[in-house]
Amino acid sequence: MTEVPADHPRHDSLVTRHRIEEGVDRGITSRQGLIAQGRGEAFDYLLGERTIESADAAARVAAAHLLSARHPVLSVNGNVAALCSAEMVDLADAVGADLEVNLFGRTDERVRAIAEHLREHGAREVKGLAGDARIPNLSHERAKVDSDGIYDADVVLVPLEDGDRAEALGEMNKIEIVIDLNPLSRSAQVAAVPIIDNIIRAVPTIARHARELRDSGADLDALISGFDPHAARSAAERAIRGSTDDDSSRSPF
Repeated sequence: MTEVPADHPRHDSLVTRHRIEEGVDRGITSRQGLIAQGRGEAFDYLLGERTIESADAAARVAAAHLLSARHPVLSVNGNVAALCSAEMVDLADAVGADLEVNLFGRTDERVRAIAEHLREHGAREVKGLAGDARIPNLSHERAKVDSDGIYDADVVLVPLEDGDRAEALGEMNKIEIVIDLNPLSRSAQVAAVPIIDNIIRAVPTIARHARELRDSGADLDALISGFDPHAARSAAERAIRGSTDDDSSRSPF
């Protein structure tokens, strides 16, 4: 990795890109993950590379769902592992969730590599190696999940764009928390809690809110029932379009 000077105007973006490149070199991230990163970065640029108010509010509701869950599971793919393994481990610890590797381009070798990478960043147990259950109505490798992991979960965090699996998990009546920079993606559209933010900001934000809510004894049910996913998506779309009004007819491009 070429060292990026701290005062470079695109420092954070360049460091993030290098993490994805390193993930590819380590066999954690697929080459397609490079394309997905670029797509997300474009939306983040339009958001001003900041966590907008509606995304912070959604992250707080996500924390409430995870804390209230019978069995919360955080799904991890190659990009997630490359970008924020330590943060995902910290979030799992904050809410008592399982971590499970789930991949479109699944191979046993790659699942083991990601699981080991998570353990290097503090994870004690990582699911996804068994793959002994299937999400209905999916014909590809993302359908393979652990029977005591995502298959059994009532609340699932699905980071990054993953539309068909998000739809299939919804059909299983699971509460889905989606982190996606595109408010128009299928993932964000079907999510109970769409967090329109960069994953490297969103995951620590959820963990921070979880610890605050857990320690304060806040009314989690009231937070959850008062959340409007459509309003969260609409607020993000207006921010991307550079508008503070409700006019969604203009293109941001």
